[in-house]
Amino acid sequence: MQVEIGAVVDGKVTGIKAFGAFVKLPTGETGMVHISEVASAYVNDINEFLTVGQDVKVKVLGENDKGKISLSIKQAAPKEPSAAPVRGNNSRRGHRNAHPPVWQGVKQTDSSNMSFEDMLAAFKKTSEEKMSELKRGSEVRSSRRGNGNRG
Repeated sequence: MQVEIGAVVDGKVTGIKAFGAFVKLPTGETGMVHISEVASAYVNDINEFLTVGQDVKVKVLGENDKGKISLSIKQAAPKEPSAAPVRGNNSRRGHRNAHPPVWQGVKQTDSSNMSFEDMLAAFKKTSEEKMSELKRGSEVRSSRRGNGNRG
């Protein structure tokens, strides 16, 4: 009896190598979990995640022409709900909102009712206003400096 591709089954780790782990399936067949399929996080040392004799759930990915079964532990794990992205979270070098996006200051409207052209026009208007503010700010700063020659 062979396992079905795409099926999630129970297995037992029978061996560990640097490149992956061998898992015995309920059918008696042995498949391999490549190190890249052990966990969602980066796996440097597979021994930090698996031990021989450990029971695991694996997803059957496929079988090559030599009859070797490819398995995945990370794809067998239940999917965690993904969090919605946080707008304006520019966490470069640990600074939250270090450079907030231009659209952050735009009055938010229901964009599902706006055409692309309308959204683009609103963006351009806001962008032009911001550039104008920046120019005024730099002109004021340069006029305050004077020419530096006081005599």
